[in-house]
Amino acid sequence: MGGLNPPPVLVATRSVHKLREIRDLLADLPVRLLGPVELGLPEREEEEELEPFETFALNALSKAKYFHGRSGLPVLADDSGLCVDALDGGPGVRTRRFAPAEWADRWGRDEANNRWLLERLAGVAEGDRDAHYRCAVALTDDLRHEVVEGVARGRIVRASRGEGGFGYDPLFVPAGYDRTYAELPEAVKMETSHRSTALRRARGWIETHVVRSRGGRI
Repeated sequence: MGGLNPPPVLVATRSVHKLREIRDLLADLPVRLLGPVELGLPEREEEEELEPFETFALNALSKAKYFHGRSGLPVLADDSGLCVDALDGGPGVRTRRFAPAEWADRWGRDEANNRWLLERLAGVAEGDRDAHYRCAVALTDDLRHEVVEGVARGRIVRASRGEGGFGYDPLFVPAGYDRTYAELPEAVKMETSHRSTALRRARGWIETHVVRSRGGRI
């Protein structure tokens, strides 16, 4: 598939969890999915300012264009987050930086975010804890841009459950299940998650503008 030297695509994330998940979801495509570290791109302070917009789509495209400018490669970037009905769609695009800074310093970002979410929902009844994960995936090679999205619906439980996944997975029960993503087999998340849905929609762009345009085969 695609020869001995498949074309590279930069995945614009410094999260090892997210990079591994994206690689797993696109493992059958004849491309090399590389993180910034593998390309020798040092982290810069300006990267903290790449998500200033109020939509996942614009934030993902912002990251894709930035990392294309630094690498010259086709780029895949995502912006994703948790949207809780009882919080008027929050934390939304503020998902990663939801908890107060002092909480993140004390417990680490993921644990702090989960604790803060539970505190904000402490008085919310079981039937009012609906939420969804949303993911926007942006792709660019400078000449062309595309953004696709995926959604996974579910609800927020009252206490963290499970050891798998990352982020809010210990609190999120996807629709049709009674266990959190952190409790469910990884294969379930790979099939049903917001990121998997968005990446399925991104495959056509990668096949057309990365693989075939560089002489590869699917």
